[in-house]
Amino acid sequence: MTTRITDMPVMASRPAEIEASVYNLWRRSRMHFGPHTRLDIPDLPQMVLILDEDSWVVVNERQYDLPILAWVDFQDAHRDSLHKPIACTLNYYHYMASSIRAKVLDRMAEILECHLKEKRRP
Repeated sequence: MTTRITDMPVMASRPAEIEASVYNLWRRSRMHFGPHTRLDIPDLPQMVLILDEDSWVVVNERQYDLPILAWVDFQDAHRDSLHKPIACTLNYYHYMASSIRAKVLDRMAEILECHLKEKRRP
């Protein structure tokens, strides 16, 4: 796990699930672009999503990558189907983090899909 979140106090931690389509898109992207990806989030100008092998972390890049929200502890070790959601833990580091959670996942899926389509073009 990245040190950016292990050293930070968590305001709240909740069990969560990632839709299979989003998780599978991330896995495909990771095979093409490597395990570490940094995505700007268009609707949230100072927020960046950092995708690592073991965590997805939303940070405020104007505050030295201060964590806002993180998906960690993905439970995919014994995954037996591609259509079931993936259980994980959602850590909140900011009181407004819940308001951007869904938007971040939507934008992440859109951006990764776009990057993969561009890679396929001759």
